[in-house]
Amino acid sequence: MKNVVNEVTIKLLGKSCNESFARSAVSFFIMQLDPNIDELNDIKTAVSEAVTNSIVHGYRNTLGIITMNIKITDDNCVHIIIRDKGCGIENISKAREPMFTTGDSDRSGMGFTIMESFMDKLSVSSKPGKGTVVKMVKKITVKKES
Repeated sequence: MKNVVNEVTIKLLGKSCNESFARSAVSFFIMQLDPNIDELNDIKTAVSEAVTNSIVHGYRNTLGIITMNIKITDDNCVHIIIRDKGCGIENISKAREPMFTTGDSDRSGMGFTIMESFMDKLSVSSKPGKGTVVKMVKKITVKKES
């Protein structure tokens, strides 16, 4: 990672109403890089998926804290870490397969697939009973001056 030029850490309760807050918070924070609308929407969607996974799968029917750390580096990259201390993921490879879900029938099982397709880098680490950490990176296009 290059030099960090700005950083924020937000802790939120794992309630579904906080998913939209997480989307908005990351959006406002990264606006300093002047992302294009596609980059902004990609990042917001990936954050939404990661936070929703923590709420629905990590904490299931309990409440817990989700920590979101966002760093901007001097190479115009956004580094996002979403961390929960929920139940963890037994088999990360299986969980990353499209259409796999541990949720009920209204879940698509596409969360990790969406995160991976919208971000430049995605890594997932987890320990059963300890929680999950999702790390994502997106390079923001530098606009050329005319």
